[in-house]
Amino acid sequence: MTLTSDPTDTRALASVALSIRDISRANETETKTCGSGLAQAPWTFDSMPTYGPGASENDELPAAAPRQGALPAEYQQASEAELHERIIAAKQALGDRVKVMGHFYQRDEVVQHADFVGDSFQLANAAKANPDAEAIVFCGVHFMAETADILTGPHQSVVLPNLAAGCSMADMADADSVEDCWEQLTDLFGSEPDAEGRQPVIPVTYMNSSAALKAFCGRHGGIVCTSSNASTVLEWAFERGQRVLFFPDQHLGRNTAKAMGVPLEQMPLWNPHKPLGGNTEETLRDAKVLLWHGFCSVHKRFTVQQIDKARAEHPGVHVVVHPECPMPVVDAADSSGSTDFIVKAIAAAPAGTTFAIGTEINLVQRLAAENPQHTIFCLDPVICPCSTMYRIHPGFLAWVLEELVAGRVVNQISVPADVAQPAAIALERMLAAVPPVRTA
Repeated sequence: MTLTSDPTDTRALASVALSIRDISRANETETKTCGSGLAQAPWTFDSMPTYGPGASENDELPAAAPRQGALPAEYQQASEAELHERIIAAKQALGDRVKVMGHFYQRDEVVQHADFVGDSFQLANAAKANPDAEAIVFCGVHFMAETADILTGPHQSVVLPNLAAGCSMADMADADSVEDCWEQLTDLFGSEPDAEGRQPVIPVTYMNSSAALKAFCGRHGGIVCTSSNASTVLEWAFERGQRVLFFPDQHLGRNTAKAMGVPLEQMPLWNPHKPLGGNTEETLRDAKVLLWHGFCSVHKRFTVQQIDKARAEHPGVHVVVHPECPMPVVDAADSSGSTDFIVKAIAAAPAGTTFAIGTEINLVQRLAAENPQHTIFCLDPVICPCSTMYRIHPGFLAWVLEELVAGRVVNQISVPADVAQPAAIALERMLAAVPPVRTA
């Protein structure tokens, strides 16, 4: 998907930021937003050890997580209209030297300036497909920018507008914990293949993970997956391994494997804080998929009760949710799939369809604004954007672009060669695992 920058673009009417601001002004208190802090500018929180306002209180930011330095005052003080014009002017000055990537979950004020809009799988392909660009400005989160750096050439710079844009799910599986898990599994299963040549365990990491974990998979015969190609990747892994270690998102792993016919009793949860992940040796030997104890705080908010309420209030509603949602929610929905799947399902539906969607609010409100022929609403009535995606503000985008115009690269994301090389192996396997075309 490609968007152009248009100062008259009416999609701004769907802005989550505007909704949050209006709610804050009205001083509404009945579960209308995740927190009043969302109405504040992200640079207010960038130096603090937090994922941002609206994040789950249980999501603890690692001490080593990147922090964003102070944004120059001129960008903090600029009006939305001024930032909009400055971004447009900088992009025009840079031309094809720079490509801006925008994830579906970004706020509209940022997405409208993106050259490519999509999910992590699509944007990884887009970054790789633009070798002539001198810089890739990635309006997403840290692990996505790392992936872009790995897939692009050494002559290209990858820029993350706000270094504090991380991912709590990605941080739930760190390299030391996964290495410890692998040692325990190797002690239990050995390292020799079976009579069919299948390895004891194949590691599969979700795109929402650090470059170090992608490198781990590359070194151990594993692969990366996205929500778009998770089933295709698991098929790849099952052909090569007796069982799969899937991290960090337990829900995507469970929902995908269950749809492929793997019994729940063969999908034990691995708790990195307990010996053998809190399992018995017998349980692990019988396992088909070992699920890491990780999750997305946004998608964990959706419930079966919300689906029941949507069906009661909107007879005939089509409920579609992201596979990062808990299994009972996915089971209760009419369909589930990646953000790209959701976008395409809405585009293909007959006019007048009512959709209740279980995914990040920025995308839901954008889809509602772009598809007035449908009735589209979020299952969760609370306006709660991905707190880390929300750290990318037009002020940061204007800053990094104008620095590029001046010949300076700021906020560059660089993955060390000893990590990038094995990570690239796992990522190339991911890009080759193209899923079949799906329809709603």
